[in-house]
Amino acid sequence: MPNAVIVDVVRTASGRGKPGGALSDVHPAGLLAVVIGELMRRTGVDPAQIDDVIAGCVGQAGDQALNIARTAALVAGLPELVPATTVDRQCGSSQQAAHFAAQGVAAGAYDIVIACGVESMSRVPMGMASAGGAALKPLSARYPDGLVGQGVSAELIAARWKLDRARLDEFSARSHERAAATASAGGFDDEIVAVPRPGAGDHLTDETIRPGTTAEGLGRLPSAFVDDALAERFPEIEWIITPGNSSPLTDGASAALIMSEDVAGRLGLTPRARFHSFAVTGSDPLLMLTGIIPATRKVLARSGLDIADIDTFEVNEAFAPVPLMWADEFAVAEDKLNPRGGAIALGHPLGGSGTRLLCTMVHHLEATGGRFGLQTMCEGGGMANATIIERL
Repeated sequence: MPNAVIVDVVRTASGRGKPGGALSDVHPAGLLAVVIGELMRRTGVDPAQIDDVIAGCVGQAGDQALNIARTAALVAGLPELVPATTVDRQCGSSQQAAHFAAQGVAAGAYDIVIACGVESMSRVPMGMASAGGAALKPLSARYPDGLVGQGVSAELIAARWKLDRARLDEFSARSHERAAATASAGGFDDEIVAVPRPGAGDHLTDETIRPGTTAEGLGRLPSAFVDDALAERFPEIEWIITPGNSSPLTDGASAALIMSEDVAGRLGLTPRARFHSFAVTGSDPLLMLTGIIPATRKVLARSGLDIADIDTFEVNEAFAPVPLMWADEFAVAEDKLNPRGGAIALGHPLGGSGTRLLCTMVHHLEATGGRFGLQTMCEGGGMANATIIERL
């Protein structure tokens, strides 16, 4: 089968996902168009050669409705003959878009694809598309006790894996420390694309990074998800998830140009990495954030690699217990886990996070000379994707 390779991968800087955030005045189709257009500019690929654009987006309502992938592709100036589709695998939507793109290349169905993702949480608030949870009502027969939000799932994980508040806040402060250090050293410069903002100048800096964040400061923040009914239902929970050890609401977009290695050679392009292995799995919808464990086991089994063969790991920091649970399960040293900071500092623009993690992982492997990187993402409803890439 053809090797599917990453020729380039870029992202916007994060914006706070609320009114007044740095990117809140930019339409999400415009955000996505910026990264799509930058891939074309950097690589010189003829846009008419793109076989498909596959975009992840979770809140497919309001400004993000009606197949935002197609809207963004047209805004970016791609020819009308280039198709596009939008996928929703919750937080892993653009990671799944990259899987679909690379798998299409490996199957011979595509030569060149753009995998991308976007979320404007300032313009399409989280939950807007779910109509107040009405979409989940048919599950009440199978789950009569009721499902819970992701924040409560994070609390259940912290209780089950015996992760205390101090460790969560220390990890969260370290995420900001690592991200701030990388930004200060120019480590994000090559991956971030400028977003024009009328009357406000280009946006180039991750707005969600808070330099100087300390565990002591985070320790003073109140619990974010407790109420009387939940406290009665889950007496084992200590209620230690706060805004400080959770990922912030974020605006942002990211994109990867994926093609067969042979096509890259014919076009005179140098691939940066190849897709090595893929996995996706379901998991308990109540403990919906634990799917990264079976997904990681599955992708390692398919790859023939051992956890010790992997040079760097990107595990999405939806909530601090998620990567910590994963690191404990696989006995991974924390210096190899999200070495440039994670979503707690860099933000989590839902549908745009999968290719954002991929972007950061590719750049880190290149900067350190590492060979293999593993990325995994927990997803709403109890699912997870895992991807292994090899730097070329």
